[in-house]
Amino acid sequence: MEDRLKGLRKSMDKTTFKQLNFSEQHRKQVYEKINKPYENEEDIFLAVLQLLIHEKTGYELAQLLRGRGIQKFEGNEGFLYTLLHRLEKNHLIKSSWDHSEAKYYQLNDKGKKILRKAEKNSTKKRFILKELIQE
Repeated sequence: MEDRLKGLRKSMDKTTFKQLNFSEQHRKQVYEKINKPYENEEDIFLAVLQLLIHEKTGYELAQLLRGRGIQKFEGNEGFLYTLLHRLEKNHLIKSSWDHSEAKYYQLNDKGKKILRKAEKNSTKKRFILKELIQE
């Protein structure tokens, strides 16, 4: 490691991270938050909207949600298609069929606006968590 990076690390250890002290209760709360199942309806809705920025099939969407740790649709993909139908009915997404009979979904302008609003609310939740950790 370069000497200037070693100096930066030493400096950060002395200033930035030195004042961080977590009680056992805080550690437990953080651990529970990290390991909490990702099944909150709002979080699932946000993840679906984020993934539909680009056109995807229902199958692709299910795989990507699984990759994010969302298991609500495991073994019952019908719930996902019900959600997609509801989003389409509320004019948040558009769908189209291709030549191979696959249906693709993507956010429309109204959906993008809702996504931006949902992400702002999600950011507020992160700040609340950060304050909880710093107490």
